[in-house]
Amino acid sequence: MKQEVVKEMSTADLQDRLVEERKHLTRLKLNHAVSPLENPQVIVESKKTIARMLTELRRRELEEEKNNK
Repeated sequence: MKQEVVKEMSTADLQDRLVEERKHLTRLKLNHAVSPLENPQVIVESKKTIARMLTELRRRELEEEKNNK
């Protein structure tokens, strides 16, 4: 998922999608441990997507704190 897409999502959608992505990553890791994935790069991309979401949530949190002061 691109950063532009993450920025366009609402905070609630972002949090819901983050939960889904974490579950998906867990499933990928388990499947890869049992039998190697055809493309293990999918795990790396999933981690990057989760990091992008967490970064955007933190940015919004800091921006909200800044506006409340």
